[in-house]
Amino acid sequence: MMNILISGASGLIGSALTKHFTGAGHRVIPLTRNQPENPCNWQQDQGTLNLDEDLHLNVVINLAGPGIADQRWSQARKDQILQTRVKGTELLSMALVQRKQQPAVFLSASAIGFYGPRDQAPVNESDDSGSGFLAEVARQWEAATVSAEQAGIRTVNTRFGIVLDADAGALAKMLLPFRLGVGGRIGSGRQIMSWIALHDLVRAMDFLIEQDSLSGPVNLVAPGAVDNLEFTRTLGAVLQRPTWLPMPAFQARLLFGEMADELLLTGVRVEPRRLLESGFRFQEPELRGALDSVLKRR
Repeated sequence: MMNILISGASGLIGSALTKHFTGAGHRVIPLTRNQPENPCNWQQDQGTLNLDEDLHLNVVINLAGPGIADQRWSQARKDQILQTRVKGTELLSMALVQRKQQPAVFLSASAIGFYGPRDQAPVNESDDSGSGFLAEVARQWEAATVSAEQAGIRTVNTRFGIVLDADAGALAKMLLPFRLGVGGRIGSGRQIMSWIALHDLVRAMDFLIEQDSLSGPVNLVAPGAVDNLEFTRTLGAVLQRPTWLPMPAFQARLLFGEMADELLLTGVRVEPRRLLESGFRFQEPELRGALDSVLKRR
């Protein structure tokens, strides 16, 4: 049995991981916020984090941070997205370094936004960072784990793609308009969507814990990236609904502002090279099968 500390345990990924690990007989300890009575808690605004020294930690998973697309991006919201991720990760990394008993592995969230908007050419973990706000967030987010890495803790920066789940996240937000028959492509439809089914993401995180040779950045995306037009048509086919109502680029920008250009109107074709080379096998490598599976699991 492992003791697994998770920050952001109540979010989409954290909840799925908690269910998976507890079902496998492990103990999950949530890193709670502003609850000083708990043995593992933090107060980011005060820069304090307490981890019970008597608690043996095998694995630490860092997922904390406000949702990228939960609100329209004002400058204040962008600052919050960046600072909570960077300061929270730095705080947790330093706390792990200072412990007498350090975890064997530290999995810290990042995102494929690291690569910035790209054309159709695929990218993998050997490629440099791109431009834009999300790329800057990912660069600083990953850099915040350096203290743990330098202390000898095996540190993995998990670069998440679009996580497909029927109950939360991007797909869940698409389901209602598509079921009403008013879904459609966004902008040109040529922007690439690099995705992963939630159950494959959970399996990949479990895999990373067991793979002692893996550290540094790892892309958590399926190999079957598609453009927005193909994603739209495939989702419509799975739901058996028409997809005839596109959202023009100008409308996306009116509705979502700057966020539209970084999240909706551009994309990047990301390859899960390190996962595949290490022997991981996706249950859902292609979009049609992934959508069928995800929607049946609801």
